[in-house]
Amino acid sequence: MRLYVNIDHVATLREARKTDEPDPVQAAAAAERAGADGITVHLREDRRHIQDADVTALARSVRTVLNLELGAHAEIVRLAARLKPFQATLVPEKRQEITTEGGLALRKGDRKLAGAIAKLRDAGIRVSLFIDPSLQTIDTARALGVPAIEIHTGKYANASSGDASRERRRATALNELRRAATHAKQIGLAVHAGHGLTYQNVQPVAAIPEIEELNIGHSIVSNAVFWGMEEAVRRMKHLVRRPG
Repeated sequence: MRLYVNIDHVATLREARKTDEPDPVQAAAAAERAGADGITVHLREDRRHIQDADVTALARSVRTVLNLELGAHAEIVRLAARLKPFQATLVPEKRQEITTEGGLALRKGDRKLAGAIAKLRDAGIRVSLFIDPSLQTIDTARALGVPAIEIHTGKYANASSGDASRERRRATALNELRRAATHAKQIGLAVHAGHGLTYQNVQPVAAIPEIEELNIGHSIVSNAVFWGMEEAVRRMKHLVRRPG
């Protein structure tokens, strides 16, 4: 199981004062020292946290691999094609949302998305699509020619444990993730997952054998305030590590 650490919210803290600290590059280096297998950042169209200069600096400094999340916006796709991160994960964006609320609504005739995939692929970048755990959507992703998907785990994460009804919703959502991961693997896709995963809820998802990569950010950065970035990453890495 690979752990990619999303450092967007290091930049969120910096942008609260429009200053130069904390530095996402330093955060990425700390995460790598603690065993992160990759670094993820989302360059949003509204530039609410990560900035173009951050992505440029991270493309030079990251020693593991860089996973750039982006919408299918022409200028961001061009930047990605120039910087050539190891992976580009296409995600939906709405300016009014606090965070990504769901997966891409895939359509086979979506020329904008297909064009973005083609440009990224032609630049030698591995392309992944961030999608909901729907078998039909997974099939559409496969038809679009991408090698990987990232399954949105928000429904599972938001069904917090507690009373019996919440536990049932959580169990149902976890079973949906299992079915989606199995189906995606069977049709030849690499399976990643992320969104809303925390130290308290990550292990059942990490135990799904078809999932090979988790992208986790907010929980790690939040707890880094108390533990430090390296310790926060080490603790998460321990939780997602599979026996054997």
